[in-house]
Amino acid sequence: MAMEEKKNNRGLIVRLGALLIYYAVPVSVLCCLAGFLTLILLPMLAKNTYISENALMPGSANPRYSDQNTKDANEVVKEILNLKLVSTKNNMGVQNLLVKHMSETGGDVYFHKFLPPEKTFKPSRFFVDSQQQYKSNFEECNKNSSVVPGVNVVGIIRAPHGDGKEAIVLVTPFLSDNIHIGDAFSLGLGYSLFHLFSRTIWLAKDFVWLAADSKYGTHAAVAAWLKDYHEPIFYHSSSFLKSKSLVDSLHPTEEKGPSYKQIDYNTLDDFQRAGTIAAALIFKVQENQIQTDKDNLSVYAEASNGQMPNLDLINVVNFLAVHRQGLQTRVESLFFMLSWKWLSVLGDILEWLGKVAFTLNPEWKFGLPSEEYVQGAAGLTSSIYHQALGIPTGAHGSFRDYQVDAITLEVSPRFSLENEMTRISYLLKIGRLLEGVVRSINNLLEKFHQSFFLYFLTSSSRFVSIGVYMIPFALLVVPLVILAAALCSYKSGGLIPLTKSDDGSVPRDYSELEFTHTNVLKSVSGTCTSGQDIDAINLGLNLHSQKWFNAAKDVLLVHLWAAVVAMFPSVICRLSLEASEMKLLIWAALSCLTLFVGSGISGVIYPKFGRWRETDKESHIEGWVALKAFTLGITTIGLVIMSVINFAAALLGVIVLVPMCLSVYPLKYILKASIMKRTLLMLLSISFIILAFPPFVVVALRGLFDGFSKASFADFWDWTEILWSWGSATYPYLFLVHVPCWVLCFRVLLYI
Repeated sequence: MAMEEKKNNRGLIVRLGALLIYYAVPVSVLCCLAGFLTLILLPMLAKNTYISENALMPGSANPRYSDQNTKDANEVVKEILNLKLVSTKNNMGVQNLLVKHMSETGGDVYFHKFLPPEKTFKPSRFFVDSQQQYKSNFEECNKNSSVVPGVNVVGIIRAPHGDGKEAIVLVTPFLSDNIHIGDAFSLGLGYSLFHLFSRTIWLAKDFVWLAADSKYGTHAAVAAWLKDYHEPIFYHSSSFLKSKSLVDSLHPTEEKGPSYKQIDYNTLDDFQRAGTIAAALIFKVQENQIQTDKDNLSVYAEASNGQMPNLDLINVVNFLAVHRQGLQTRVESLFFMLSWKWLSVLGDILEWLGKVAFTLNPEWKFGLPSEEYVQGAAGLTSSIYHQALGIPTGAHGSFRDYQVDAITLEVSPRFSLENEMTRISYLLKIGRLLEGVVRSINNLLEKFHQSFFLYFLTSSSRFVSIGVYMIPFALLVVPLVILAAALCSYKSGGLIPLTKSDDGSVPRDYSELEFTHTNVLKSVSGTCTSGQDIDAINLGLNLHSQKWFNAAKDVLLVHLWAAVVAMFPSVICRLSLEASEMKLLIWAALSCLTLFVGSGISGVIYPKFGRWRETDKESHIEGWVALKAFTLGITTIGLVIMSVINFAAALLGVIVLVPMCLSVYPLKYILKASIMKRTLLMLLSISFIILAFPPFVVVALRGLFDGFSKASFADFWDWTEILWSWGSATYPYLFLVHVPCWVLCFRVLLYI
């Protein structure tokens, strides 16, 4: 009985698979439409955020950040602003001031010197940041006096009730060359928190304050410090701190006060560490960004290759900001989508459908107001885009590279911070917010793990989890698998042919070629005894195998060509060229040249048996079918692998590639079809081929963001340059999955 049940189950699965393959075209179309419909419904399927880790307990304790801390912060702000009016002999005025105040609190203080990042594209170190390369850059900087290093100031408060194994980091960036009110505000706030935590008794984790010199960008400053924090340092930079100008500025004098005499400037270059970093906050101020009736707090969470911090960290910030300090929190959004009329109409339709469903069954609560749907769609699209791009939206991305949960908080006050009363009030509000966040993180006994790591944000209080957004991805990938299986098994009804022969008869369908496999089985089992039949079968199998071998070889060569094309920027960047247009033209010329040369060489090395292609019409049909089947299979594998590395990039990939893969068909047969079918297939094939062309995608995105008057194909070079300079996995995906798929589909379209 058990054996019979297994056979029946196995037979049922086989019959179901055969049925799917036979109806591959309608099933693929239905899955594709269902996938896009699910994407449209994602803003409605978003859930409200909630705090999963009970130990965080945000807002459970009264804040200790008082008016006195606010006054201390405001005094530091004034001192920093006054530095702009004073002529100094060196560019370390802000750093020296911070060292003076931080040393008075009793914490550990030191300088950290770093160099500007190298932007040269080197394929051999695409995903690896070599310590040896960092060392050679440092030595080159010492030899070249024209390279001015950046200098961070780092302070550490050792936890009175901790074992020094964990730490919380607060980063406040500032531009040392041109300090402004926003930088002064963040530095003053950082000092007041540093002073507060030096006198608290509840601190169980070390507190690290990093005043990051953003001369070469905040990310470069933070990444350099983190690299030295987590990896051994094989150089010593004491000669920098013992230079005459800096020693003179750090020597104790009567004017600097007795407290400043306690600084040992000979140890300020000694790199010091705290415990393992549990979480990090990057705080910055952006004045007059958006005019609203409330002070705004923007949260940036996207890190490298679509990585996101634990959702609980964002939930704690959102809870304290909204319910304790009265701030309006928001995430990055594509604001131009808010003016799309068709999106608003779609929101109205979905809102009406939700009301109808609620009247039928009150438990069906999936309706969403039209305005919230449009805002959610704009936020969701922004989250998917920035995760797919694989580039951090702030300096928090450098922390995520070391598996540290971090976010960037950017505040936008309603009124100018130049007004002292406004500044004091805002210092108190933001100071208590950051104190509450640090206190919640301090309560944790382990790393963030309870909440989600894989999610899309529609707003600061709503998210789409992986269990929901996996559905459209699966629905869009399945058609590629079904269609590839149908092309390989010759069982698909309606795939081919499109037209009749000259004599009015329908050419032989692939289902009739099943005799080949049957006869082979007979010949192997000995039931087929005719020598002529066996020779004919062997000849047919050789031709059949040769077609699939040629298709596999073509797919492999195209992927090798795409890998070579991806390395051309490393050569082009060494040329003395400034214009992006010229770089793109050289890149395109080299790509086309290598494609034609490679095609010619492959034709010489691997003969095509052209006489069979010319005389056998069915063999010709089988050629493009085999090519398309391999293309669909390899593309599916690439998309699935990319979904593990960066799911958002894979999701955008299926949105662009699947319609093209499903609709592409040789023009030779499209032109012989009926008028209606010919028009539809030609429109779909050519349209999706154009829409999936990578430079066209970049131009379309630039046009949506900044207007089509500013968009050009040169943006494609700038876009790819940003990808490889940041080491985004989207760059190899583009040239190992997307470009080969596009070239092969274009080859199918022009198959002769």
